[in-house]
Amino acid sequence: MADIWLGLLSGVFFGFVIQRVGATNPGVMARAHLMLDGSIPRFMLLAVVLSAIGLWGLESAGVGRTVIHPTSLVATGLGGALFGIGWGLTGYCPGTCWAAAGEGRMDAIFAFLGGLAGAGTFAHWHESLIPALYMPTNQGQLTLDGWLGSSPLAVGVLAVGLGAGIWIVGRVWGDGEEAEATEQ
Repeated sequence: MADIWLGLLSGVFFGFVIQRVGATNPGVMARAHLMLDGSIPRFMLLAVVLSAIGLWGLESAGVGRTVIHPTSLVATGLGGALFGIGWGLTGYCPGTCWAAAGEGRMDAIFAFLGGLAGAGTFAHWHESLIPALYMPTNQGQLTLDGWLGSSPLAVGVLAVGLGAGIWIVGRVWGDGEEAEATEQ
């Protein structure tokens, strides 16, 4: 029961944070996708860094657990394409969709319902799709710590790499002030 409460509180906290950084605003998301405002990509990279460090810490303490599924190139590519199309059409990813629906944004509610329909469809056809899409390009369990041979080294490389990504996004995409100035 404690796991459920921890998950619920973590989700509420994350929803609050993504709402505060503007990820529930389709205009902010559009500027991010058009590479006019780097605040959302920098936030997402920072969230990955902090999550990786936190998960590594929980696992090191014997509290957390990660289940690593095999990587399938076709299934991952197709899933990524569908995710991108959905995000591009609606302006929301699944997490921001929940938070925006909680704000009462009607477009997010329709995106949320579309996501549920897609998830239900996938769940219904999952067993049929595995042999066709997943198995032919199954690459096995691919992990950074498996390649580097050390979990702490993998966390360090991930943190430095994503930190560099945050800096690059800030330099290339800007901080959104230019986009806001041209809109006014």
